Amino acid sequence: MRRSFVPVPTKLFAWLVPAIALVALLALRAGGVDVTELPLPQGSMTYTDRNGEVLGTVLGADSARAAEVTLNDVSPAFLDAIVAAEDGRFWQHGAIDLFALARASRDLAIYGQAHSGGSTIAMQLARLTGETVAPSGIDAGIGAQLGAKILQIWGAQRIAIASEKRAILEAYINRVPMGGNVYGVEAAARTYFGEPASDLDLAQAAVLAAIPNDPSRLGPDGTDWTWLRERQRFVLRRMVELGFVTAAQAEFAGRETLHFRRNDSGIADAAHALFFLARNAPPHGGRTRTTIELSLQRFVQAQAEDVVAALARYRVADAAALVVDNRSGDVLAYVGSPDYFSNEVLGRNDGVQALRQPGSSLKPFTYELALERGAIRSTTILDDAPVSYAISAGKLYQPTDYSGRFSGPVRVRVALANSLNAPAVQVLSTLGVGELLDRLHELGFAHLDRPASYYGLGLTLGSGEVSLWELVQAYCAIARAGSVIPLRLVAGDAPAARVVGQAAYWQLVTDMLADPQARAKAFGIGSVLQMPFPAAVKTGTSSDFRDTWTIGFTRDYTVGTWVGNFDGSPMRGVSGVTGAGPLWNRIMLHLYEPTAEPPSFPPPRGFVRRALCATTGHSPGPNCPGIVQEWILPRDLARLRHRDGAPVFRIVFPRSGDIFVQNRTTGTLEAREQQLVLRATGAHARIRWSIEGSAIPLDRDGNAFWPLRLGTWRIIADDGSQRDSVTIRVVPSPRQLRPGFTLLRE
Repeated sequence: MRRSFVPVPTKLFAWLVPAIALVALLALRAGGVDVTELPLPQGSMTYTDRNGEVLGTVLGADSARAAEVTLNDVSPAFLDAIVAAEDGRFWQHGAIDLFALARASRDLAIYGQAHSGGSTIAMQLARLTGETVAPSGIDAGIGAQLGAKILQIWGAQRIAIASEKRAILEAYINRVPMGGNVYGVEAAARTYFGEPASDLDLAQAAVLAAIPNDPSRLGPDGTDWTWLRERQRFVLRRMVELGFVTAAQAEFAGRETLHFRRNDSGIADAAHALFFLARNAPPHGGRTRTTIELSLQRFVQAQAEDVVAALARYRVADAAALVVDNRSGDVLAYVGSPDYFSNEVLGRNDGVQALRQPGSSLKPFTYELALERGAIRSTTILDDAPVSYAISAGKLYQPTDYSGRFSGPVRVRVALANSLNAPAVQVLSTLGVGELLDRLHELGFAHLDRPASYYGLGLTLGSGEVSLWELVQAYCAIARAGSVIPLRLVAGDAPAARVVGQAAYWQLVTDMLADPQARAKAFGIGSVLQMPFPAAVKTGTSSDFRDTWTIGFTRDYTVGTWVGNFDGSPMRGVSGVTGAGPLWNRIMLHLYEPTAEPPSFPPPRGFVRRALCATTGHSPGPNCPGIVQEWILPRDLARLRHRDGAPVFRIVFPRSGDIFVQNRTTGTLEAREQQLVLRATGAHARIRWSIEGSAIPLDRDGNAFWPLRLGTWRIIADDGSQRDSVTIRVVPSPRQLRPGFTLLRE
């Protein structure tokens, strides 16, 4: 049968030799292109867990899945296969293969199209890297195919002038299209086979080397597998012809069954963690080993989904969790939402990094700093009673608990363990909001970036916004006795630690948070907060039940959990112990299922354990209603002595030195908004109150209220056998009052 052909003008073929010569001269004059300095496209980053298991690949900004790899990290089988498939004489010729180019030009001249490729790997690389811009003197319009070839020759000549052969091949295999949005052999190997390019066998190598011939049709994500298998057999035949493999090896590889991975997202686990890391990933992509432990990550993810499903009837849709190794700061599990890929519940929001109100979870830092600064002692009795503080517009702020009840005089341990609000605000008012804010900054709460006056006394109750990441890092510092170490998601050397505060007081706070008896009144015995091994824990609930937190630790791990709704809607009566608590409980128990129990917490350094009267904080006497054990500094032992253990009579609100603000616009507010409620403890009989000699009447419940009046006032309380007094000041309100709970002090 006679072959038909399309005649092409003879002068078209005659252009070839002088065109190549001209291109070579112009390329030499223009200068070479070193391929090692060419930028890669915005590459993708493949992340593995701490043991090398692939978590997923995050695409680059151009939505391309790419990764850079050296020739030494690629299977020799693939290097031979790609050379056999695309440029069999690669190691023998220069920028162009004159023999192959002449053959292609002949076909172009006779048949109107090239039946065999004339492009070398260097020419293809020039096209892939954009080094095909026409220099002056070269006319790209002499024919579409011939013009394109000449431009590729121009780019290839410039590359060959300044680049070694191995560098050219390496640059090519990192950029070659491999189907869909996959570029380069490393990305292809991980995307299609789930393994690095260094582990490719002959069958896999031949398949990947087949794809660049027609990436849109031959990519494994395509539909025509017949073409891909046929092209693979061609590559294997070429490898035999070139002596790269034997015929038996090629035949065996051709029969091998290949299993391709199918994952549209490219991410199998820890999606939020991977996207968090990708923000600072190198532009050319690659491979990163994270600190994530895959089996634990999957367990925590499953538990987050299960807990949210169980709480759905309480209007709960979202959860987040973070698990950290206290020794190194390694993040072992990072769950930002129950389902990253769910658009219905805003799953792409990252609950680990999101800023939310922390509720009472900042109280431990308030108490530790107050203990450290001497504002309170471990034996201090705090008053859980209605207390009012001046805030903006001349109003008064009165902290209350969700229960709406008050416990009266309580020990510091009980106040912290039961998360009582009034004592915490009382401690902060003595300590100073600015002092606490500075300490929180030292611990890494970078998002508390407003001045102290903005947060006011509500800072200890969660008036600011923090992330779960910041909270867990700070609680990890408590577990490490004040040694702050940054959390890390990338494996490597542990970062340097820095010391914040004094270890003894961190250990004392840890002892309080790990005391199940101390928190029994608020949380009961045997709650989800109680572990069968030593564990310290604290909950938090923001206003209107919008956020619930549980953060706790052992000597080994710190676990933080958040449960709430990303859209900010309130849950139906869900608190820290009922919302985030069950998730924390499951994770903490799982951490110790295969191993022995964690060691006990060390006792507070330099403290001694002594018996105290529960109601006075002094040595027990004959009238003491209950005896407790507490850690005490030896220098405080002398203060414990008390004649009979009876409660000490004293005014607990207001306190000497307090300054209150009276609203300038008088007569416009209800009387109760401009009144102080007077409180005292340890009375043997009904208290009589007076100010500057004038008696203050009591209401039917025995409460005393005093209307604010400008000036300095001495308040006296007398129960007939005991007497106490305080001096306060009332000042006009400034012209502009900042928001927040603010108690003025000199």
